[in-house]
Amino acid sequence: MVGSPLSSSSRLRLTYAFVASLACGVANAESFQTSAPIALVEDYESGAVLFEKNPDQPMNPAATVKLMTAEIVFNELKEGRIHLDDIMTVSENAWRKGGGHGHSTSMFLNIHSHVRVEDLIRGLVIQSGNDAAITLAEGIAGSEADFAAMMNKRAETLGLTTSRFANSFGKSDPEQKSTARDMAALAIHIIRDDPDDYRYFSEKDFTWDKIHQLNRNPLLAMSIGADGLMGGDSPDGGFGLVGSAVEDGQRLVVVVNGLKTSSERAEEARKLFNFGFRAFDPRLLYQPGDTVGAASVYGGAQERVELTPLAPVKIFIPHGSTDRLIAKIVYTGPLEAPIAANAEVARLKIWRGASLALDVPLKTKTAVPQGSLARRAMDAMLELAQGWVRHLFAKI
Repeated sequence: MVGSPLSSSSRLRLTYAFVASLACGVANAESFQTSAPIALVEDYESGAVLFEKNPDQPMNPAATVKLMTAEIVFNELKEGRIHLDDIMTVSENAWRKGGGHGHSTSMFLNIHSHVRVEDLIRGLVIQSGNDAAITLAEGIAGSEADFAAMMNKRAETLGLTTSRFANSFGKSDPEQKSTARDMAALAIHIIRDDPDDYRYFSEKDFTWDKIHQLNRNPLLAMSIGADGLMGGDSPDGGFGLVGSAVEDGQRLVVVVNGLKTSSERAEEARKLFNFGFRAFDPRLLYQPGDTVGAASVYGGAQERVELTPLAPVKIFIPHGSTDRLIAKIVYTGPLEAPIAANAEVARLKIWRGASLALDVPLKTKTAVPQGSLARRAMDAMLELAQGWVRHLFAKI
């Protein structure tokens, strides 16, 4: 059964454990308000969602699409296919579409000039230069269209299931859409997997061709511990931002979109960071090695396999409310033996009301070899019977 929760007995045991431990302290974040039509606050370490508002609504990512461009550049560097000192040529296309004369954000590259990859990275993430984005796209893939295909393939690899990219620099296009949840996941991936390259986002300025350029991320000028990522805006999508900040060792990622002005965008992002840092108490639920629940096994030497998290499972409890959490283990099952130990086979999902507060992977604690021929025959008969039952209920 696809996306099935754990069996009724295990589900009851798991839900009861959460309710018993959190019933007196799980808060309701709905009292917090933001004017942003789309907003998400996520804890970097645990993946816990502290606040959400239309996080899965398709949106125009505008210039924040350059995060996907940057991720591909960083991955190409990591794979050794390009290097920081490599030289790329500014095409007429990049100059016309992304140059400063076109009244777009630009690092002011000259047509047919030759530029180091590292300088283009700074132009991309500090100044949000359209010309830098196009030059990198053409230098890596040969054309903008081929780079857009790379973006979509890479997004699929990263699990950005609701995103579709059409260009490298954020030009409005009906084919280019993302969601706050996907953009937060992309930001977290960059911070975690590309720490050496993430540092460029925190540089407050740089100079290119004697032109001094300030970082366009408004969060860096605030006293909230912000250290990176970027904003964007479009006539049809409004003002948006993907930002990260650290306070007392905790990192948050905030996404907003659809705001009316750049100042409103900055202020709402500040409010969301302050809310995330100050309105919650963390509570550790599970450590790696702890048994969270079990999954059914088909054709194995045992009927079930215990599941454990890959990393500490932490939930954040907003101050002063009495809402309860609902938790389920979701997997495609029953799992078919043989099953390896440490195989990622399920996800632990925790809801706070209608909001998905936590979604983390679970792995098997032990291996499960194939069972005897008699055992496999018995499981096959049970699965066939359950299939008939599901088919009958589907007709009702």
